[in-house]
Amino acid sequence: MSRMTILTEAELRKIVKLDLAAVACVEDAFRALATQRVAMSPILRLDIPEHRGEVDVKTAYVPGLDGFAIKISPGFFDNPKLGLPSVNGMMVLLSATTGLVEALLLDNGYLTDVRTAAAGAVAAKYLAHEGAKVAAIFGAGVQARLQLEALMLVRPIREARIWARDAAKAEALAANLRAELGIDARAESDGAQAVAGADVIVTTTPSETPILMAQWLSAGQHVTAMGSDAEHKNEIDPEALRRANVYVADRLTQTRVLGELHHAIEAGLVNPSTEFAELGQIIAGTATGRRSPYDITFCDLTGTGVQDTAIATLARERARNAGAGTIFDS
Repeated sequence: MSRMTILTEAELRKIVKLDLAAVACVEDAFRALATQRVAMSPILRLDIPEHRGEVDVKTAYVPGLDGFAIKISPGFFDNPKLGLPSVNGMMVLLSATTGLVEALLLDNGYLTDVRTAAAGAVAAKYLAHEGAKVAAIFGAGVQARLQLEALMLVRPIREARIWARDAAKAEALAANLRAELGIDARAESDGAQAVAGADVIVTTTPSETPILMAQWLSAGQHVTAMGSDAEHKNEIDPEALRRANVYVADRLTQTRVLGELHHAIEAGLVNPSTEFAELGQIIAGTATGRRSPYDITFCDLTGTGVQDTAIATLARERARNAGAGTIFDS
């Protein structure tokens, strides 16, 4: 007989928050990726272009963790027109010893949202300058808000500029952030103006054409690109990679084929064999990130299976401690 715990989104929202513990969990996952014999297969993706849909499947085994997650993550980007969220899905946590299913996390994308925002916090913690106070956020969806919340956990952010193609959504998000986070937030209709004077810039969209231009960047800024997790997505002007003093990948083998680096290679701006640091290597101290207050730093986040295994394991531990979930014996 095997025993499985089923956790709903509502239960997971109660026990897993976007907090420093979640950030530390994801930080440890990146460190493991750089220092341990992690088994992480390439992302499996299915595209459904007529509905602006995609399904990603990610997984990783991290030595020392007693479980590993397999995540199924659909993203259907016309869903908001139907009153539905763009992202949903689930995670399955299996025993690393027996392969038996231990937990089914029906999170509808919530855990992915948390671990993605936490990764943004880790990137800023290691690459943005310590006094960063002004953030420019490109996008006005769930991840735009969460990335700002995550930034505020690791840097003294006091001001946020929100740019989005839908000006009304940008205005609504800025108003919400002012009310709920007590931060000086405003919508900005011009991308260049949003970036001017910002310390940290985060792009959070599924855009297929650049929305952040290289010439807008100035000394000392940090850029986190987290929307380009597929070959056809491209939020950042490829020239920005040459303008940056430091480029960092979450997983270099991924960003060469999926991320913003992929587009710079395709444009002939970067040699395909060029070696770059990974975020985990910077965390582990085996690679150097920001070297001076004047560096432009660029972190390319395409999403990794280790993040999913880490957050799923955290959720399972929290569920055990809280007695949460429904037990199913088979």
